[in-house]
Amino acid sequence: MIIPNEFHVEYEDNHLIVVNKKSGVLVQGDSTGDTPLSEIVKQYLKEKYDKPGNVFCGVLHRLDRPVSGLVVLAKTSKGLTRMNEVFRRREVHKTYWAITKRSPAEMAGTLIHWLKKDPAKNKTKAFDKPRADAQQAELSYKVLGSLKSHCLIEVHPVTGRSHQIRAQFAAVGCPIKGDIKYGYAEPNPDASIHLHARKLSFEHPIKREPVSLTGSLPEETFWQQFLALAE
Repeated sequence: MIIPNEFHVEYEDNHLIVVNKKSGVLVQGDSTGDTPLSEIVKQYLKEKYDKPGNVFCGVLHRLDRPVSGLVVLAKTSKGLTRMNEVFRRREVHKTYWAITKRSPAEMAGTLIHWLKKDPAKNKTKAFDKPRADAQQAELSYKVLGSLKSHCLIEVHPVTGRSHQIRAQFAAVGCPIKGDIKYGYAEPNPDASIHLHARKLSFEHPIKREPVSLTGSLPEETFWQQFLALAE
């Protein structure tokens, strides 16, 4: 069997598969026509289990294309339905790591903004005050360390808005490294941004057992330098 290099399997059972995806991989198909993670995982499962015909692989949530880290997919319709409900109830606890230019004013705290997305530009604008056409977004964060005028931040989103972490940190003057869409000065060579879905925890919707996972960081110099600092 050919092992795909777009992701690494972190957890798998009869109903769910959790993978650590590389940056640059779409989670679900879009207008680019590039093969998304869901189809790559389908092919992986088809080959691994020598399955004839179509293989089920349901998308439960998304990561932006330039973001790396943990993604949960469903292998069965039962898994999809029940895990969707877990997400709907906000019972999936997510931790992201971000490397930003500059540190926020406080070493730990909460950011609350009102976000409005422009679909034509695929960009989200953050406002400091409520607006009728914007959705409230909230996250908590903690600075883990600093290096070379950048800092490593652990982020816990409370809400799950599109581009939320990227837009909120840009709004406080701390754009994510490589994220030129949100104000960083230059792109990363591989078009990634330094935002990684680091941890996931939830109660398995069928087994009723706790699942807690940590996705290893990309093998990239800046990430590895900050990992050593955090440890």
